[in-house]
Amino acid sequence: MISTYDSFGLIDRRSRASISLDAARQVFEHGNPQPGSFLPFGNGKSYGDSCHNDHGTLVDMRGSDGLVSFDPQTGLLVAEAGILLSEILTIAAPLGYFLPVTPGTRFVTLGGAIANDVHGKNHHRRGTFGHHVERFDLLKSDGSVVPCSAAMNSGLFAATIGGLGLTGIILSASIRLMKVTSLDVMERIQAFASLDEYFDLAPQADIDNEYAVAWVDQLQAGVSAGRGVLITGNHADNGNFKVGTKASRLGVPFDLPVSALNRPSLRLFNGAYYHLKGRKHEPHLCDYQTFFYPLDQISNWNRLYGRRGLYQHQSVIPEAQARLVIPQMLAATREAGQNSFLTVLKRFGAITSPGFMSFPRPGYTLTVDFPNRGTRTLALLQRLDQMTVQAGGRVNPYKDQRMGAAVFKAGFPAWRRLEKERDPAFISNFWARTALSQEN
Repeated sequence: MISTYDSFGLIDRRSRASISLDAARQVFEHGNPQPGSFLPFGNGKSYGDSCHNDHGTLVDMRGSDGLVSFDPQTGLLVAEAGILLSEILTIAAPLGYFLPVTPGTRFVTLGGAIANDVHGKNHHRRGTFGHHVERFDLLKSDGSVVPCSAAMNSGLFAATIGGLGLTGIILSASIRLMKVTSLDVMERIQAFASLDEYFDLAPQADIDNEYAVAWVDQLQAGVSAGRGVLITGNHADNGNFKVGTKASRLGVPFDLPVSALNRPSLRLFNGAYYHLKGRKHEPHLCDYQTFFYPLDQISNWNRLYGRRGLYQHQSVIPEAQARLVIPQMLAATREAGQNSFLTVLKRFGAITSPGFMSFPRPGYTLTVDFPNRGTRTLALLQRLDQMTVQAGGRVNPYKDQRMGAAVFKAGFPAWRRLEKERDPAFISNFWARTALSQEN
C-alpha cells in the first residue's frame, strides 16, 4: 500500500511504499529480497531520514503492538515491538513501575526505542534504553528468527541496539522496568545567569538527582548569554500510580504557511519562561506527564515550524571541551540569525550502552532546532557539525536529515561493525547518505 510516513522534522514529505509485518514475513519466507529493499518503521518520531527508505519499502510495525507478559514481581515486561511506551506505562505504572529511561515523548515504539537506543534525563544514573533490554527476537530477511541477548548472538544484540533498524526487524523484546515510589516527581528549578554557572551546577545536580536537564535561552546575548534554568527531579514518595489519561489540551490542526517561531515571539517566550520558571526554586510536586512529556500535550506541535519543516541538531561534546565549545556553538546560532525554540542542555554520564552505535558518551549534549530556511539554515548546521567534530564529539543520527558522511564517520568510528552486521535487505536513506557514501 502507499501512505504517508513522514519523519517528525517534516523536511522531506512524500508518499512512501509500505507493507505490513505479516506481508514482509511472506516475502522473506518465499523469496530472496533485493538488497536495500526494506526498513522497519515505528511511529515516525525520528526527526530525519534514518526511518526512511525511499528506494524500497517500509515495514509498518504499528500493528504489532501486543503485550506478551508482565511480571509485577520482577518488573520484566515482554511485548511486541510496535507497542508504544505510553501503552507500556498504562500496563505497568499502576503496579508501581516506570520506564527506566524515557525520551521526551512517550509516543515512540518499543522497537524504535531500541533501534535508536534513546536516552533521557537520567543518563548519569541509568544509561540508555538499551541498558535495560534483556533480549529480543530479530526477524532476518531469510525468514529466520534469531534470539538475541548479551549471551546469545551477542554481536547481533550489540549491533541492533542503536542499529537504526538495519540488522533486521525486532519482533518482540524483554525489558526490565524500574520500581518507583510514585509516578509524580518532586521537581526543583534553579535559574542560572550564564553557562559557566550551569557547568558549575551540573555535576552536583547529577549526584543528587535521578533526573537533570537544562533549558537555555538561545537568543540571549551579552553579559547574560547562556542564561537558563536547571530542572532536577526525583520520584515522590506519595504512592500515586494513577496513569494520566488527559488528552492534548492544545494542538496545531494544519501546517502553518510560515513558522510561528520568529525572533520577536521567541524573545517574549524565552523571557517569560526564564522569569516564571526561575521563581519556582522550592521543590514542588509535578505530575509525570508534565515533567517528562510536556510537548506531548500539544498535538502536532512540529507544525509550528511552518510548511518547510524543522531541522534539529543534537551534539555531544566531551566534558573537557564543553565549557569552551558550547557557548561558541550558541553564539554561532545567533550570528546566523537562526531562532531555536527548544534549546536543551544535559550532562551524560559514563554508563556504557551494550550497543556500540549508541549516541551518548561522557560529556554534555546540546540540542537546538530551527525552522527550515533553506541554504542559510543548512550552512549553520554544517558549522555546528564542524565545531562538534573538532571538539571530539558526535552528532545524533536519529535527529539528523543532512549530516555528511565525514561528520558521521568521525563521530561513529564503529560504523563498520554495524555495516558488517547489517542485513543486506535493509537500508535507510541515512545509511546510504553517510556510511555508504565515498565521502571522506
